Amino acid sequence: MKHIKVADLMTDEVVSVAPGTVFKDVAKLLAQYDISGVPVLDDEDRVVGVVSQTDLLAHAVPGSHLPEMTTPAPGPPTAGEVMSAPAVTVHAEETVADAARLMTRRGIERLPVVDVEERLVGIVTRRDLLRMFLRPDSEIRRRVTDEVLTEVLGVPSVDVDVHVVDGFVTLDGRVERRSQLSPLLGLVEQLEGVVAVASRVTARADDTAATQADRHAMPW
Repeated sequence: MKHIKVADLMTDEVVSVAPGTVFKDVAKLLAQYDISGVPVLDDEDRVVGVVSQTDLLAHAVPGSHLPEMTTPAPGPPTAGEVMSAPAVTVHAEETVADAARLMTRRGIERLPVVDVEERLVGIVTRRDLLRMFLRPDSEIRRRVTDEVLTEVLGVPSVDVDVHVVDGFVTLDGRVERRSQLSPLLGLVEQLEGVVAVASRVTARADDTAATQADRHAMPW
């Protein structure tokens, strides 16, 4: 079963700055490109931090200062001085669901996307991820039936009725083994575009008790 990767949604043309970019130039970039933040890159294109509108506003208030600095820096503040660090990033090969959970957990609007060497390759935003929840109900139903039930679990599609309304999936029917119930629910929940799942699926046979007995059997 295929899951959409961050690489499939990310924007690969990223506005970025260096640690030495002055405060005013960072603000100009955010306004020019109508974006909420930019990654800060070192000389090897690795993400060392992110400067957001919030970071800029916090240092634009009269009388504000940089708490980590013991003495005022000469000249205007730079991206390296006002950025949030370390940066929260996501790898290009991670799933869209993983990226969405990370954004929600950290309360951020955008994620720099990095390769295996932690170099910047793109950026993904909440708006990009929300596109996944605009998938037609018919496509979600097809994936549940063809990919989850038939391909992964080997369950005949006629055994489980699948109804999808506005991304809400309802499952009703019967599978052969009880051990299939948990994977069924988990796999459907992971599908892009699924908002929630209600399952009334039951099993013809309980194979979990036999499995647990085998685990506790004494070897002879």
